[in-house]
Amino acid sequence: MIIEPTCQKLAEVVVTLAASKGLTAATAESCTGGLISAALTSVPGSSAVLTYGFVTYANEAKEDLLGVAPGVIAAHGAVSQHVAKAMASGALARSGADLSVAVTGVAGPGGGTEQKPVGLVCFALAGPFGVRAEQRLFPDTSRDLVRLLTTRNALRLLKRGIALIQSP
Repeated sequence: MIIEPTCQKLAEVVVTLAASKGLTAATAESCTGGLISAALTSVPGSSAVLTYGFVTYANEAKEDLLGVAPGVIAAHGAVSQHVAKAMASGALARSGADLSVAVTGVAGPGGGTEQKPVGLVCFALAGPFGVRAEQRLFPDTSRDLVRLLTTRNALRLLKRGIALIQSP
């Protein structure tokens, strides 16, 4: 698989930084369908860093594989910072990794609502620093571009998370 150059470069930085600190990472992906893990595994040496890549596209997968409580999804919807945080926490706990990143969003072209339009993506990063969440709206973009921009942002979050963790 050919990875877009910016994602490739970010993935190389993430793998190099994590490996230099002896850190491991896990991903929990919904709208990207494994693109974040694919970017990381395109880098030689990534096996020392990436422990698990959860692709949890369906709500049932989020619940079964990551332990996201059905009540969280029911109360906030699958595309929410609450669910992204629960996904990141679940990936961290179930993988034993040092940090995890999670994404859930509306890639389009359909599926958007007025409250949660196409291009809305929620991100979460979990590690020894706790769980942090944010959301982005990538407007007027195609499905492929939403997924690409989501992958880029998730890799940037991993890079930031690695910087927050002191070397052992």
